[in-house]
Amino acid sequence: MIRCLVIDDEPPALAILADYIGQVPFLTLAGTTTDPVEGLTWVQQGRADLVFLDIQMPRLTGLQFLRLSGNKAKVVLTTAYPEYALDGFENDVVDYLLKPIPFERFLKAAHKALTLLAPILPPVAPLLGASALALPVAPAVGHIFVKGDTKNKYLRVNHADILYVEGLNNYVLLHLPGQRVATYQTLKELAETLPQPPFLRVHKSYIVSLDHVHLVDGNTLYIQDKLIPVSDTYREALYRLVRGS
Repeated sequence: MIRCLVIDDEPPALAILADYIGQVPFLTLAGTTTDPVEGLTWVQQGRADLVFLDIQMPRLTGLQFLRLSGNKAKVVLTTAYPEYALDGFENDVVDYLLKPIPFERFLKAAHKALTLLAPILPPVAPLLGASALALPVAPAVGHIFVKGDTKNKYLRVNHADILYVEGLNNYVLLHLPGQRVATYQTLKELAETLPQPPFLRVHKSYIVSLDHVHLVDGNTLYIQDKLIPVSDTYREALYRLVRGS
């Protein structure tokens, strides 16, 4: 197992990466911290094999962390700023993940780390079958954090509670049982943070949870009392999943 440490000054980012780590069979979460100095101590004590490291943080930036850590752990950089990519690779990082990070892209970085770390891992890790490494394992309980109506306010929403998501210009509505949650981001951005399946985009304005669809009728889905249209662009992908279930 690869012991992972997540360092980010934003708690929602920590929660997302911790959730992703829990979905990958060969990764285990050693810890999370918003304090890069504390994280540096962990690495220097040999308590982590792989660090998911934010770049822009107070007290100690990710690039400063790299210079001080002495290559005692492999590092995957995570940031919302693509201009730091070159600096990251010049410091011999495993990968560079641009926020918001889709799970598929995270998984690719995890496999890169596995390739590099396999020679020094306990024997059980390399013995994992290829099929076990090829596909993510869906978590029993997953969640996302969505932006609230004020700065630094985030609301936790469990995947299982999301019936469908509706896009409205520059914000989206998450429809939950007896509740609607508005968040200021695009439908595309939100889609990248949701596991697929059970979530599937079926229209330019809708993402649905297949777990809550009780009827598919041509180009219409039924979720509780809501009728959701399916556009021709997404129809084939929907029926491929429906017929294979």
